[in-house]
Amino acid sequence: MLPEKFADLEPFAGKWCVPTEAARYAQRLASTMAEMQAFYDAAFPRVCDAMAHLDQFPLRELPYRELNLLHLVYSLVMVSLPVEVWHQPRVIDSGTAYFDRYLEPVP
Repeated sequence: MLPEKFADLEPFAGKWCVPTEAARYAQRLASTMAEMQAFYDAAFPRVCDAMAHLDQFPLRELPYRELNLLHLVYSLVMVSLPVEVWHQPRVIDSGTAYFDRYLEPVP
């Protein structure tokens, strides 16, 4: 699913290469802290390499594997606050509040 030079992140691709923000958020809420921590620990050290690799392509013309890598980076952003700050999947003290986005950033 990912470019060959990111084969070490392949174990996380099936779960975290998620195409929409809403689906990434749902995946975060459905994940344990241990799952998010493992993903974060593997992906965070590679994020600069991933961005440098993605910068070689026009954003709106990413090949399939590169688009998956971008989605993986987006998922890393989605789990970063729970891992680094909250230590839980949900926003602290947010109760049942939620926000629906009607327009999705692209790609």
